[in-house]
Amino acid sequence: MDCACGHHHQSPVDQSGQPVPLSRPLVTMHGRLICADMGQMLSALDLLPDHVQQSRAEPGCLRFDVGQGDDPLIWSVDEIFADEDAFAAHQVRTADSQWARDSCQIGRDYHRYDVMPLIRLERPQDEDALDRLLTRSFGGPSEARLVRALRAAGDLAVSVVAHVQGLPVGHVALSPLQAARPAYALAPLAVHPALQGRGLGHALVQAALAAAGECPVVVLGDPAFYGKAGFRPAELSSSYVGLMIHGALPRNSAVTHAAAFATL
Repeated sequence: MDCACGHHHQSPVDQSGQPVPLSRPLVTMHGRLICADMGQMLSALDLLPDHVQQSRAEPGCLRFDVGQGDDPLIWSVDEIFADEDAFAAHQVRTADSQWARDSCQIGRDYHRYDVMPLIRLERPQDEDALDRLLTRSFGGPSEARLVRALRAAGDLAVSVVAHVQGLPVGHVALSPLQAARPAYALAPLAVHPALQGRGLGHALVQAALAAAGECPVVVLGDPAFYGKAGFRPAELSSSYVGLMIHGALPRNSAVTHAAAFATL
């Protein structure tokens, strides 16, 4: 639903996919703000936009949605933080905020949970959130445009999403290569900046390789990272230098990426 301060609250919660055991869990907070009267409701309407904006700007905040429901005195709260440290930093900032000072009479009914991401295939409702994830992960729109172009051309052969309660926090794509036998290119691989270095990227690569089956997979990326997943230097003819491969293609054979890569 759309909340009174202009934000979208996702419901019901998506719990589909296979869990990824990260080195540290994420923290979620769900619950309600309960206003006693119209005065408190008007105060919430005044204070919440800045509180939401400040919370979303925190580096460890992945989601911060507050939604006004059918009863205008009751607001749903949906928060996701990268880990315990990020959640604690949010609490410290909030404790010294105007929101905390001026909303202390509003009732709270919160429940906190530790969660792990889930991995599943992309769904149509993921597309806009994947755009935002890719843009944030790479610091610009190029990779988001690439995935949109692959999808539009029918070349997004495999699109794997890591999500937390429906919010994409990681993504990997496979697109077909023109090669001596059926093969795929792995690109891009994205992990939310607040979750990098905790094993999610490795889990996404393994999911992509499983989806590829017996087909070789070619990638251009950090040899140290992809080497741990079984990739090795590729001796192939390509417009890209430094390719690595999982599986096998004939030595020095030509490979051509999907047309969308020409836009990078």
